[in-house]
Amino acid sequence: MAKILISTVPFGEKNRFPLELLKDKSIDYTINPLNKKFTEEELAKYIVDVDALIAGTEPITDYVLSKANKLKHISRVGIGLDSVDLAAAKNRNIEVSYTPDAPAPAVAELTLGLMLSLLRSVHISNLNMHNGKWDRIFGRRLSEIKLGIIGVGRIGLRVLRRTRAFGTPEILLNDIAPNHEIDREMKVKWTTKEDIFRNADLISLHLPLTHLTKNLISKRELLMMKKDALLINTSRGGIINENDLYNTMMDGYLNGVAIDVFEKEPYKGPLIEIDRCLLTSHMGSMSEDCRTRMEIEATEETVRYLSGLKLLNKVPLTEFKMQALK
Repeated sequence: MAKILISTVPFGEKNRFPLELLKDKSIDYTINPLNKKFTEEELAKYIVDVDALIAGTEPITDYVLSKANKLKHISRVGIGLDSVDLAAAKNRNIEVSYTPDAPAPAVAELTLGLMLSLLRSVHISNLNMHNGKWDRIFGRRLSEIKLGIIGVGRIGLRVLRRTRAFGTPEILLNDIAPNHEIDREMKVKWTTKEDIFRNADLISLHLPLTHLTKNLISKRELLMMKKDALLINTSRGGIINENDLYNTMMDGYLNGVAIDVFEKEPYKGPLIEIDRCLLTSHMGSMSEDCRTRMEIEATEETVRYLSGLKLLNKVPLTEFKMQALK
């Protein structure tokens, strides 16, 4: 009987269909017994004698894979691959799949919610009210600002299109492969990251974590921004240098920042000291429908692999090449 480790949690909590898929195929599965994100050492311990891994964002390193003496398939619940050593997997003939489209709507909608919260200081007002302080704070409307989006792929494009419901903000875009089909839908300006840093009122990041984006925003870039700018990261931890962000904000720069992803999770760093820093616990994909879709797609891919069928969501070669450039 094939053995599967489900390392990502929660799993099957809102919809048990993924688990029923495994039961129907008489597959022996174990859900992460620690009920938290595995460390490298913990994953290395539990991955021994496992045929397939349904994974989250835990570190799937060369060391971990060296302990996985039977592993032949990794199915990532989500899209980010920075936690998976793709070269190490390839060297061991381990297939890697992911669910690139499933989380996009939920992440895009959370991003819009964070935009509105920052623009209207909802998080600050909530904190004030809980502390017995009544303070009516002036804010701005989305249609009246200059919006910068860096990364216009699956999620960034959804964010962009959803802004139309709020009016017509001035929009600055940056991507390594500009999609000029967007120009037919909306009035946008493709420009440099530096132009966005200097001129946007609100900047939203939608990028993978690669050698090109690691510490993309550090003190230098933060000080380029307007002193009252707003910044959102719902993509990957490590893109913003968290220490530089903390120091810059403590010096009075930036009116508000919303961060959903962190270099080390769970996050316990100094940004929690700053009230105008809106922090969420990597919740971008955590809508019931999107999380369920991610879990189902990842499970179906594992079942296909174990059944000897063609994989439908294999990680493309371009991702392996990109990671190899690190």
